[in-house]
Amino acid sequence: MSRVCELTGKKAMVGNNVSHALNRTKRKFDANLIKKRFYIPEEDKWVTLKISTSALKNINKLGISAVLKKAVDNGFYKK
Repeated sequence: MSRVCELTGKKAMVGNNVSHALNRTKRKFDANLIKKRFYIPEEDKWVTLKISTSALKNINKLGISAVLKKAVDNGFYKK
């Protein structure tokens, strides 16, 4: 499975390593992802998601149901 947040769509970015001599080589900035289980009381089931830590902060603030609804509306999460 690719390293993409299932709720926000965040994924790896590409950039450069820059040395003191200003030599540039390609590198990858991976998203800060974690695997976490959540209980959804409306559906009475547990769901395991691979999410970014910023998405986890949104879940703590807004609740899992609201964040899942927004992710489905944006097309990132499929039921």
